[in-house]
Amino acid sequence: MSDTKNPNVELVRGVFDRMAAGDMRALGAAMAEDFAWIFPGDWSWAGTWAPKSVVLQQLLGPLMAQFASYRLVADSVLGDGDRVVVQARGHGVTVRGEAYEQTYCMVFHVAEGQLAEVVEYCNTALVERVLEPIGPPPGGERDE
Repeated sequence: MSDTKNPNVELVRGVFDRMAAGDMRALGAAMAEDFAWIFPGDWSWAGTWAPKSVVLQQLLGPLMAQFASYRLVADSVLGDGDRVVVQARGHGVTVRGEAYEQTYCMVFHVAEGQLAEVVEYCNTALVERVLEPIGPPPGGERDE
């Protein structure tokens, strides 16, 4: 994949730079109103969370409330056209004092200068072991 002068890569890289600096609202600010967050697989959060209001209020709000501290750092941001892939690490401590060292691969679709969709791959066993359940998504939609 090539990221040379790709505005979609620069958008996503900018969002992750802001989050690494502590601005966790950067992601929501870049989302389109019909944004969808997809967790593939067969686990408690699996499925499609959409639109943006559901993602912010029913996914990210309850998720971030579980952390005393959390930081997300992109190790690699690569893109080709409207697809941008991010390899990242999350560093956190839950409000119960448990360490949360997560690895991610996120595949973003960017449309008209906004984030339209993300498919997130992560250590689901860590999520299930350390975090309180917040899934499945409203409506029980699952993408297998």
